[in-house]
Amino acid sequence: MKNSMHMPEELKEKLRSRWNEDWRKQLRKKLKVKERMALERTPMPENEPLERIKGFFEVNKGYTPEMAMAEARRCMDCANPTCVIGCPVAIDIPTFVKKIEMGDFLGAVKVIKETNALPAVCGRVCPQEDQCEGNCTYTRMGKRPVAIGNLERFVADYERAQGEVEVPEIKVKKNKKVAIIGAGPAGLTAAGELAMMGYDVTIFEALHKPGGVLMYGIPEFRLPKAILEKEIDYLKKLGVEIITDFVVGKTATIDDLKKQGYEAFFIGSGAGAPWFLGLPGEELNGVYSANEYLTRVNLMRAFEFPEFDTPIPRGKRVAVIGGGNTAMDAVRTAKRLGAEHAMIIYRRSRAEMPAREEEIKHAEEEGIEFHFLTNPKRFIGDENGWVKQMECVKMELGEPDASGRRRPIPIPGSEFLMDVDLVIVAVGTKPNPLIPQTTPGLKLAKWGEIEVDWETMGTSIPGVFAGGDIVRGGATVILAMGDGRRAAKAIDAYLSGK
Repeated sequence: MKNSMHMPEELKEKLRSRWNEDWRKQLRKKLKVKERMALERTPMPENEPLERIKGFFEVNKGYTPEMAMAEARRCMDCANPTCVIGCPVAIDIPTFVKKIEMGDFLGAVKVIKETNALPAVCGRVCPQEDQCEGNCTYTRMGKRPVAIGNLERFVADYERAQGEVEVPEIKVKKNKKVAIIGAGPAGLTAAGELAMMGYDVTIFEALHKPGGVLMYGIPEFRLPKAILEKEIDYLKKLGVEIITDFVVGKTATIDDLKKQGYEAFFIGSGAGAPWFLGLPGEELNGVYSANEYLTRVNLMRAFEFPEFDTPIPRGKRVAVIGGGNTAMDAVRTAKRLGAEHAMIIYRRSRAEMPAREEEIKHAEEEGIEFHFLTNPKRFIGDENGWVKQMECVKMELGEPDASGRRRPIPIPGSEFLMDVDLVIVAVGTKPNPLIPQTTPGLKLAKWGEIEVDWETMGTSIPGVFAGGDIVRGGATVILAMGDGRRAAKAIDAYLSGK
């Protein structure tokens, strides 16, 4: 199963060994389980909504050392830590949390980096509520989980603030070349893992900056790009080479790269092609895909125009179609760019929204207007070809569909007009077909995703592996990173003749 997570035996053994270390036993003696359970979760400080909508600075302020240690004390240090089962990259969560409790912040980040090279990113954008925190023992007890994501972010930021980040020594060089296609979360993770194993790793990135969706899709107020660039610098120090402006399938094919000596490949090129609605008027000026809108703002820094020479429309009545994290990013960006009415148009109710609860909460605080059980039917333009109105229809919910959410059904005769001057379509993405078209023998799924063996991330071509959105069709950053890590292990086995 592509989303299944289990704990390998070697990880179980590592966790058991660390749990019995003397320093851990001393911490457990200092504060008993009942005392830990009585502690309240430490809230993350945030900038005020009316202030943060004026700019693109980060919403969450981060923990102080005192806050981090207080929150870490809540961890019961379970002998069977189910939080780890919920982590796609298998971070030893209890150990890094316990190190925070005793004030060893650099030791904590070192534990995280055993399996995750991008902790400052994951601490900010991963859906911990559905993964590690969702599997925390507190959650099963009906209590608020340990704030694992906030703690991960804290130690990553602490390490960066100390200056030079420690880089582990690569003890064995294997003198074999591996090509990574795409510098998104899957590709970056695979590259880091393989570099630490001693391989010569090159990432080929189509855009002019590495980072993939982390760079072009996630706004500055959720993931400052300076922090992302520091994480990428860490990979470069591990020996990873990154070549930008290189479109695999056009600049060179996988077969061309084989001739240059690359012996294994990981395709992590993402799902950067947007889905549209196919509605009348969608070709009007002022109707954007979320991909283009967010790429202009994030990668091309349109929010700093004219200092950065990238224009972006600044509508007063902006409608964003969709209910996922990308829709939240787009509508909150529009608000910061001066929209008087920044609106979410979503065909289901709030309960069915796939966006993270934190993102919905922040949007509500910032004055975003939500139009639930509403769906667009057509877009209407003015005499100059610019969108000016949107015809919508009211919806009601029927039986659950394949996604488990209740199916929206139009209510006859409920059509109405809504004034808009900018529309952003955020209803999902699909893989770009360029690599499959130029790689004979690569087996694809229904919507153009690459088919893989989910245990190894191997494709139908020996030596070629894939992960992230190119195989999932759109998923979370941490799932993509889990794919990259799993693929790196399989590539090592393949190149080692195992």
